[in-house]
Amino acid sequence: MKQTDNKKITIKFAVPTGLIILAAFSRIIPHIPNFSPLGAIAMFGAALFTKKWQAIFVPLVATFISDLFINNIIYAQYNPSFTWFYEGAYWQYITYIVIIIAGFLIFNKKVTVPKIVAGSLSATAIFFLMSNFGSWLVMSIYPKTVAGLLASYTAGIPFINGTFYGDLFYSAVLFGSFALISKKVLRISFAA
Repeated sequence: MKQTDNKKITIKFAVPTGLIILAAFSRIIPHIPNFSPLGAIAMFGAALFTKKWQAIFVPLVATFISDLFINNIIYAQYNPSFTWFYEGAYWQYITYIVIIIAGFLIFNKKVTVPKIVAGSLSATAIFFLMSNFGSWLVMSIYPKTVAGLLASYTAGIPFINGTFYGDLFYSAVLFGSFALISKKVLRISFAA
């Protein structure tokens, strides 16, 4: 393996990892409800990392670390003790894994603008369907009936626009930044 190949491999891991960490911590910026980078982070990881375990591990760890910061620094006054996981967090993390798996299928070794838009739409739909189902399962405010499930989905409708705009915005920022950094700053093409 040539030194250039090693440089490409190192940069292809380091640059997406750095962008994912920055995006995860952008959650502390005031925003409309559900305008979040998390769906885009999952899709970006699926599209860019060459190893599937990295595509799952890096976004989940970045999300977990940002959750720790948000729950224990930003919202510390609302938590009686150190919070490792918030109520229903495991449903959110399972949702991100499903989004990553969908990203593997969508991007399948090639990143294009239509696939980025499809990934954003998919991330929004998966998040809406799974997170509201999870809320129905774990939250006592919803009866464990079909009516309760429908109530959970109905309660999620006002937040779907924020989720979609967040997925689309952060996908554009992540994929666009990666393209700009790799081509203009590092002068490396990852097509080969």
